[in-house]
Amino acid sequence: MNTLQQLAERLRNAYISGPIAPLRDGLQPTDQEAAYAIQNINTLIWTTHGRRIVGRKIGLTAKAVQAQLGVDQPDYGVLFDDMAIEDGGSLLRSKVLQPKAEAEVALVLAHDLTSPSASIDDVIAATAYALPAIEIVDSRIADWKITFADTVADNGSSAFFVLGQTPRPLSGLDLKTCGMVVEVNGRVVSLGAGAACLGHPLNAAAWLARTVASRGDGLKAGDIVLTGALGPMVPLTVGDVVRAEIGGLGSCGFTYREMN
Repeated sequence: MNTLQQLAERLRNAYISGPIAPLRDGLQPTDQEAAYAIQNINTLIWTTHGRRIVGRKIGLTAKAVQAQLGVDQPDYGVLFDDMAIEDGGSLLRSKVLQPKAEAEVALVLAHDLTSPSASIDDVIAATAYALPAIEIVDSRIADWKITFADTVADNGSSAFFVLGQTPRPLSGLDLKTCGMVVEVNGRVVSLGAGAACLGHPLNAAAWLARTVASRGDGLKAGDIVLTGALGPMVPLTVGDVVRAEIGGLGSCGFTYREMN
């Protein structure tokens, strides 16, 4: 049986050496506590080496995906400053292993959220503004053969993210029924709506606030919260130009390149 430290190191090495087998030799598929412990080990190591935490991402917000992995709740990972790609910028092939893109609503907080009983109203009160976002997810587990525990340990299968450039206050936005479209090279490849994300993106954000607080941490003023996918993920091929638009929020995009 491998220790949590050994499993965490295996995941860190995969960023450089390539995808690895699922962590079944030391991590049970639904072992939430051990999976978050592995995530925390790597988060501490990365921050010690200079990476700065800028927020959190929520995953597994679709009920169908939860059922597939045998869980009844979402998961989360940490966003670091070096994951940000500017709107219209480039994602380099050398930075990812098996990337996919998904469109999401991003929230940027004006105030801390630290209550283990945080509600949607608390999220609204703490939010400075919303933005359209694309999350580029990736897995250090070969062929995306993940369990719930694998993806949690692997920092929520996170990689990079793109934010739109025009902040929108929550007042006046309908994030439940807003439509979403992702285009790749001008062709529509993914459709969705706000309700696909735990019924409402703010439901997902409230879940995150409660869960992080219950683990002895909290969301901070200035944090970015990626609230979860509004539609199906899209696999990426080098040369793809990706654009996402969300009703009421606008659009953002990037190009997946071999090199700059």
